[in-house]
Amino acid sequence: MNYLETNISVQPMAIPCITPRFKANYKKHFEKPDIPTIPELMAAATLILHFISFLSLHYIVATTLFLSFIPMLIHSSTLDSDIEVLRTVKHSVDSRSISSDSFLDTWDFRVDPCGSTGRHFLGVLCSIPLDHSPSRIIAIDLDDVGYDGFLTPSIGNLTELTILNLSKNKFRRTIPESISNLTKLTKLSLADNCLAGTIPTEITLLKNLEYLDMSGNTLSGSIPTNISRLRNLSYLRMARNALTGTIPDLTGLWQLETLDLSYNQLYGNLPYFPLRLTTLSLNDNILTGHISPVNMLSNLSRLDLSHNLLSGIIGKEILSFPRLVYLNVSNNQFNAIEAANFSMEERQLHFLDAENNNLHGLLPVNLTTIQNLTAINLSRNEFAGPIPREFGNKIEQSWRILYLDNNFLSGDLPTEFITHSKRITGSLANNCLKCPVHIKLCRGGQRPASECIR
Repeated sequence: MNYLETNISVQPMAIPCITPRFKANYKKHFEKPDIPTIPELMAAATLILHFISFLSLHYIVATTLFLSFIPMLIHSSTLDSDIEVLRTVKHSVDSRSISSDSFLDTWDFRVDPCGSTGRHFLGVLCSIPLDHSPSRIIAIDLDDVGYDGFLTPSIGNLTELTILNLSKNKFRRTIPESISNLTKLTKLSLADNCLAGTIPTEITLLKNLEYLDMSGNTLSGSIPTNISRLRNLSYLRMARNALTGTIPDLTGLWQLETLDLSYNQLYGNLPYFPLRLTTLSLNDNILTGHISPVNMLSNLSRLDLSHNLLSGIIGKEILSFPRLVYLNVSNNQFNAIEAANFSMEERQLHFLDAENNNLHGLLPVNLTTIQNLTAINLSRNEFAGPIPREFGNKIEQSWRILYLDNNFLSGDLPTEFITHSKRITGSLANNCLKCPVHIKLCRGGQRPASECIR
């Protein structure tokens, strides 16, 4: 017997901690089992099939109950009256102007507007109720594809609406008075349509409005006198209409930052304006008088008063506005322009247009102290005398546009007008200057001597 045989004894395998019942099962599994008969196998198969059927039935019932419970978990039903308004909005648009890839084409009323996926009811936003109440339409923001129709009066039934944007389409007729029911509106844009008639005074009841744009229509009549009730307005545009009358008192709109009433037929003197204005566009009207009410608007970055009948002095206060970038006072009847010396102060003014006024005297040399100024148009006025040498220095440095044509300027050109003429756009034509014909700025000739005796 070798070492392994003497030190290892093979013992029978013991199965510890087995109860008598388990022993019986153990014996049954490890001993040769009895083979079941055919009837026993068939009975077992039948029993298994019944069990599977039982599970399938309960699965169907459970699934049905779960699906029926989903609306209670995720409420997507739209208020019936809101659905009817959407239906009317779509029906008020000529179907021939609804292209296949437009928002209105996705308004399929076979599905719930507020319960549909992103493929349906584009441009419509719904509220999410915290209880089991119906969802409401809170925004309609249509695409600008040229919808041709009218603004249905039933729009006033969408009383939860906060945004209504129908801009850049072809909506016609008048603005319905029922729009006054939309008291939760914060943004109303009807710009660039074909709306006619007057601006309904009821619009001044929309106290939550922050953004109002009615520009680019054919609206007539006057601006509602009590529009200053809209205390939350920060943006107001009524440009490119046929509005008449005077500009009403707007000082109550103390949050207003953008005001555009250009391209109308407004007349009378300028009123006082809200001090927070950053953009003021009143060009292309029939406004008269002085511009002193503008002198206090020190937050302005853009001011356009062109194409009116304004007169008097363009005061130094305006050119002193620290944020002013764009100033256009062309085509008026101003007779003087004042410019302070800003050599020790930085100003943002880039563009100055005072063309076609009655400005006279010497050219304002202090314009050269406005560091950021690059474009100046003083043409079609009555300036006389020589061109300041400082103007030549600015051509060499930063001025890129300079129009001084159609004045009565005289004398020799500063040297820089000759040596740097290729880097500047402008004109010196129709003056009384000694202007070499080969210089680009001198093209167009000068006045005859008879016109230069003043």
